[in-house]
Amino acid sequence: MNSRPRLAGLLLASLLYSAVAAAQAPAQAPQPPDLQWQPLFQQVQRTHLFKDQKTFADAVPHQDPDALLAEWTRAQVQPGYALPAFVADHFTVPAEGTPFVPPAGETLRAHIEGLWPVLTRSTETVDPRGSLLPLPKPYVVPGGRFREVYYWDSYFTLLGLASSGRWQQVRDMVDNFAWQLDQYGRIPNGNRSYYLSRSQPPFFSLMVDLLATHEGDEAYRRYLPQLRTEHAFWMRGAEGLTPGAASERVVRMNDGSLLNRYWDARAVPRTESWTDDLATAATVPDRAPSQVYRDLRAGAESGWDFSSRWLMHPAELGSIHTTEIVPVDLNSLLFHLEVTLARASRVSGERAEARDFQRQAEQRKRAINTLLWDERQGWYADRDMERGTPRPALTAAALFPLWLQVADSTQARRTADAVQAQLVRAGGLLTTTENTGQQWDAPNGWAPLQWVAVDGLQRYRQDALARQIGVRFLRTVQTVYDREGKLVEKYVVDGSAGGGGGGEYPLQDGFGWSNGVTLALLDRLCAEGKRCESAGDVGE
Repeated sequence: MNSRPRLAGLLLASLLYSAVAAAQAPAQAPQPPDLQWQPLFQQVQRTHLFKDQKTFADAVPHQDPDALLAEWTRAQVQPGYALPAFVADHFTVPAEGTPFVPPAGETLRAHIEGLWPVLTRSTETVDPRGSLLPLPKPYVVPGGRFREVYYWDSYFTLLGLASSGRWQQVRDMVDNFAWQLDQYGRIPNGNRSYYLSRSQPPFFSLMVDLLATHEGDEAYRRYLPQLRTEHAFWMRGAEGLTPGAASERVVRMNDGSLLNRYWDARAVPRTESWTDDLATAATVPDRAPSQVYRDLRAGAESGWDFSSRWLMHPAELGSIHTTEIVPVDLNSLLFHLEVTLARASRVSGERAEARDFQRQAEQRKRAINTLLWDERQGWYADRDMERGTPRPALTAAALFPLWLQVADSTQARRTADAVQAQLVRAGGLLTTTENTGQQWDAPNGWAPLQWVAVDGLQRYRQDALARQIGVRFLRTVQTVYDREGKLVEKYVVDGSAGGGGGGEYPLQDGFGWSNGVTLALLDRLCAEGKRCESAGDVGE
């Protein structure tokens, strides 16, 4: 038999495969402002020309980087040169928007539903000289300083859009995240060039789940390729890892199981918090600045930026060691991703693939329940990789294994008891028990964690506690709305019922995920057959 035709066919197939793979390969990421116009960027940030460092990160230069830097070099030796004037002449700087004032007497639900158009953006085309990345379809932003879409925020925003019957907007936003997976091989923290080096908690599979409640199994078939890409991104580097070793976001535990951590591809100060990160690294001269920067960035990928969860010493941000911690919420989310991949593969007729992802999900579930369950204390906890032990403090992240159905009934009950004793307050669920001045600590409560708690506890028939948390948080939101006419990013839940504080920037109005969770809780806790407009309609 002549093998040449067969070899020629194989070669042609290989070439075609390579061409398809090249066509589908993620696009080269555009460089962030701190690299594109580095010396100018650093000087502006060092002089604190803007109160918020994110402002200049979001500014759009009027020239390409080389021409801009050449112009700046010439300008500096001219009489009368002033940096503020140069920036004003050569950049379009984002301006603060006009505060949205709701009509008098508007109910909480009506206010939120009136906000959806206010928070919707469309950026099919953008100025390539700026940091904003285009997206093919409209999207909802959180509000305030957050002028772009954010990954994990958006799931909770989608809950509210679904409550409002805005399913086309839900589909558009899921399509945008699928497009980013195709374009970049990951979903970035937000659609800015300076966010491309990290992602955020992997909620894409939950978005697909939500859309499937409206569209059925077709949603799983449609997004199966992107679900695979999401999983590959988080598991990159797993092959060949020896026990106790880590690579990027993957950790091979000492018992051989695979779990994940947060990470960032860059180990430099964050573009949007550049001088803050320089200052933080300077407080710990015994640590390499690059490691501090990496841990700060990984903390930003977690969405909990920042929290005592990641700190070796709760009062010292410089003690952050995010990359040395295996988080319980991240691994619960990846369990859900693997379960969803198994389901999507089954409905697509990919049976072998479905079995493989189901096997991975079961292995992860066993690892979570072995390594991230603290039997002595009776709750789920992050794991300290260096010490090989659970982190000691209870946090609201302990409820993710309930929400995503990793826990057994005994673990769920014990976790619920611990949460009731330590985290429940008059205004809802605390984030942690530590009061450190960080925004993801006490006395703050965040809308997404209220939803995780309520929905997760209900899945294990802890209905009384679920309702208590949900009703108390709704009353907090209602109190602030009645007093100030707005929803905000985070709330104080220790009984004073106000906007939350702490962190790196002032409290933001808007606010995407607070809006979404409030509508979802109004729907969930309202009496059957009734439409609740405000927290007072829900009852006890």
